[in-house]
Amino acid sequence: MAETDPRVEPASADDVDAVTDMWVALAAGQREHGATLRAEANRATVREWVAQSVVTGDLFVARDPETDAGKSDETDVVGFVGFSLERGDYERDATRGTVSNLFVVPERRGEGVGAALLDAAERALDEAGAERVALEALADNDRARAFYAAHGYDPHRVELTKSLSDEAAGGRDGEDPGTPDGEDSDAPDESD
Repeated sequence: MAETDPRVEPASADDVDAVTDMWVALAAGQREHGATLRAEANRATVREWVAQSVVTGDLFVARDPETDAGKSDETDVVGFVGFSLERGDYERDATRGTVSNLFVVPERRGEGVGAALLDAAERALDEAGAERVALEALADNDRARAFYAAHGYDPHRVELTKSLSDEAAGGRDGEDPGTPDGEDSDAPDESD
């Protein structure tokens, strides 16, 4: 990394408020891409997630390189990424890690901060035993999807949504618009 690159390191308790504020900004910005999460209304819940992730080591922050090494100052945080090994009741062929909530402050985007955060999360997941990494991006967020594609991520699953308050969202007369010639469809439930 160049001398001006951000320092990526595990988040500390001193970072909880700054990361929480950034998550609220992330959620607010995602609404323009169709997200339904309410930003400010989730502040307390997110603060708990951030604090827990600091304890478990599943949260990294990027710090401005101008800050003295080892000195924690919440104003020097320019981005964050959450990650974890996927835990669940299903047996899988591969251990999967997840990357969540990657955010970089707008004035530092395009400088490699997001790439440094993503790389650090992938390395941590690899060291923890993950064989695959999954993440989500909103379908309308072309910038995020292009960023992840440029870092080797391919589409794996597609989530479909429908507004129940919009009558125009359905097909004609109950016809399944996804099947040709009105054929019945036994669409499988994709659990992975």
